[in-house]
Amino acid sequence: MRDLLPYLKLYKKHWFGLSLGMILAFLTLAASIGLLTISGWFLSAAAVAGLSAAKKDFNFMLPSAFVRGFAIGRTAGRWGERVVSHNATFKLLTDLRIFFFQKLTPLIPGKVSNLRDADLLNRVVADIDAMDHVYLRLISPVTIGVVGIAAISALICYFDERLGLILGAILLVILLAWPVIFYKLGKGNGAELTQNKADFRITTLDWLQGFSELTIFGAESRYHQAMDKAQERLLKNQLVNAHISGLASALLMLANGWTLILMLWLAADGVGPHGPDPLIAVVVFATMACVELLMPIAGAFQFLGQTLTSARRLNEIILSEPEVQFPEAQTQHNGQFSIEFDEVSFSYNNDERKAVNQVSLNIPAGNRVAIVGQTGSGKSTLMQLLPRYWDVQQGEIRIAGTPLKQWNESELRAAISVVSQRVDILNGSLRDNLILAKPTATDEELATMLRQVGLDRLLEQTGLDAWLGDGGRQLSGGEKRRIGIARALLHDGPILLLDEPTEGLDKQTEKQIMTLFQQHFTNKTVVFITHRLVELDTMDSICLVEQGQVVEHGSHDELLAQQGRYYQLNQTL
Repeated sequence: MRDLLPYLKLYKKHWFGLSLGMILAFLTLAASIGLLTISGWFLSAAAVAGLSAAKKDFNFMLPSAFVRGFAIGRTAGRWGERVVSHNATFKLLTDLRIFFFQKLTPLIPGKVSNLRDADLLNRVVADIDAMDHVYLRLISPVTIGVVGIAAISALICYFDERLGLILGAILLVILLAWPVIFYKLGKGNGAELTQNKADFRITTLDWLQGFSELTIFGAESRYHQAMDKAQERLLKNQLVNAHISGLASALLMLANGWTLILMLWLAADGVGPHGPDPLIAVVVFATMACVELLMPIAGAFQFLGQTLTSARRLNEIILSEPEVQFPEAQTQHNGQFSIEFDEVSFSYNNDERKAVNQVSLNIPAGNRVAIVGQTGSGKSTLMQLLPRYWDVQQGEIRIAGTPLKQWNESELRAAISVVSQRVDILNGSLRDNLILAKPTATDEELATMLRQVGLDRLLEQTGLDAWLGDGGRQLSGGEKRRIGIARALLHDGPILLLDEPTEGLDKQTEKQIMTLFQQHFTNKTVVFITHRLVELDTMDSICLVEQGQVVEHGSHDELLAQQGRYYQLNQTL
């Protein structure tokens, strides 16, 4: 149960709605039990009165009014309880998702880099949805059950203390025993169900995303079989759940039946000081109504194992400490956006092989530096260390004379514009995908930027309102790359990081983009990463990186004059 503590704290914010939901649920239950009890007593009393001389004195109106009142109250209370409790629960789940994303974001890309996208999606959707069981299936039913048992026992005690205490004891034993029994029965299956649900979503998403490649290479049927097996395991878990729910309900009805027989036998000689009279019906029908009191508890605790497993999966994210932590204080820097790498070393997952090894590099403010090298030489890693995707294990990076670890996150993000190799297109309008870089940008400014990066055809028809992503217009790899370039230019930070910005573009578009960059490079510190030795003579300096180390550094003409490694690479073109 300790795994649920981080989520129970969120309940404080919605205590009024959740408490009101439980109050309405209790009143609805009271109306339901009252309706059955009064109806049973009324029919019995009316029958006895009709067979005796007291029929003229029997009050038919008052019990009839109670029956109608309880019936109306039950209907209205059920509707009100559903509206209030589900509204509070949905708000709670909304806050929980926001809370989860707030904890998840600082972990990217470090601690979540080994998690599949589908697994993260399953945690955000299915595992968080399982948290509503805590209130709807556990807290609310148990609370109402305890209060309900106390209320119905007090009612019977009013007429006969012995019968009331016996009924209360039996109901309390059932209330305590059923959760333990069915938690044990459902614990293992619930954990398996949660994991199999995640596995099924992962295999299904793999099959959908890779369908074209799987078909081309003849592997589609194998992946489809894996998806079918995952679905079969999930269906078996759901079948076991259904059997446990059925068993819980059947045993509860059996226990209620035996309790009914016992109470009828004990009340047969009369209730309290009275002899056999219609009050026996009050005891009998009140006992019969108890099944509605306990039914929500019957199968609820079989879901506890599933909920705890989901909580543990969420806790793997929520309770993790981010590898990179930013200070909250305002950043103090000299205003000159230079970049300094001082004996910097870094390896992924503490691997012995270093992606960056003892790199020292000084980039003065306003300078343009090209970092070149073959694929896997460590160029992209150098660039990703600047926005603090990861922290270096050795050495220090300074921006504007201030160590990188002393930069406030928002100020660091504002200072750096990035064009990465992977450009993500969000499910939204073309406008939405651009203004995330500059929320204050006007439609005219966005349209101008699209024309500058050669995407003016996207402005046809619906223009900036065109829907991109799932269910919308599909963009090619080159179009996505140019969307990323447009975002970076709109962001307009004093430091510009370009990681293979023209990769995947045709020669004409590449020339257009490079001309645009030349116009935008003015007064900016530029780090241009490429493995293509094109237009590097326009850069202030060139840094050649191999196996995570700087092997040559100088201007284009200086490196050619040295006739070293850079000269050899140029000769192969």
